[in-house]
Amino acid sequence: MAERVTRFAPSPTGPLHLGHAYAALVAASRGDRFLLRIEDIDRPRCTPEFEAGIYEDLEWLGLTWAEPVLRQSTRAEAYAARGDIKAALSAPQEGAPMIGPDGPVYPGTCRGREHDTGALRLNMGAAMARLGAVSFVETGVDAGTHRFDATQLIETVGDIVLARRDIGTSYHIAVVVDDAAQGITEVTRGRDLFAATAIHVVLQQLLGLPTPAYHHHRLIRDNQGKRLAKRDDARALSKYRAEGATPADIRRMVGL
Repeated sequence: MAERVTRFAPSPTGPLHLGHAYAALVAASRGDRFLLRIEDIDRPRCTPEFEAGIYEDLEWLGLTWAEPVLRQSTRAEAYAARGDIKAALSAPQEGAPMIGPDGPVYPGTCRGREHDTGALRLNMGAAMARLGAVSFVETGVDAGTHRFDATQLIETVGDIVLARRDIGTSYHIAVVVDDAAQGITEVTRGRDLFAATAIHVVLQQLLGLPTPAYHHHRLIRDNQGKRLAKRDDARALSKYRAEGATPADIRRMVGL
């Protein structure tokens, strides 16, 4: 059986909380080889202190990972090599609802002027005219093969940002390029990112990259049912540790 490679890819923009602990533990449990990636392309929001905290928290949880750790801030050249998809930037697109997995659906009003507006966008209509349809295998929520055709992606996703002028790339480009570079065979992440997976599969197909399996897991929520975010410092792992909690306590809190 082929080696299963999984990863945990936090951004050093705040302290890790219970939701991160659950995501890391799930990823580590599903792979034969577990990798760590630091997603620090948004340099103004990332700090060395938060990055150091990631290593400390994960080691405290008892997790180990294969070296070296991949840091996105060192990979600008890899992300810039996206000439294969620039051809899909010019065809027109019509009609779309307001909100998609990448935020407000871009209606194409400034298409042709993207460089002036500070963003390079992928024309979804042109991309899907080339691809026809895309699919991926889900091993978590709604397990099975999920297929997306051109109409679905044009109407519910729209054009997507490939690069912003301030950081030279985007989350979508960076994550698909890095998953391929690290040989990830199964991406584990929260079910809130399920809709974004179709975007990533489109980019993988356009760039000639492999499509891994995806495992979208449940989210850790507070007592009011709200998904935990980095602003929820009261649930930071470092604070639990300072109050005397053990890694076993954390596993119990997240239902593992």
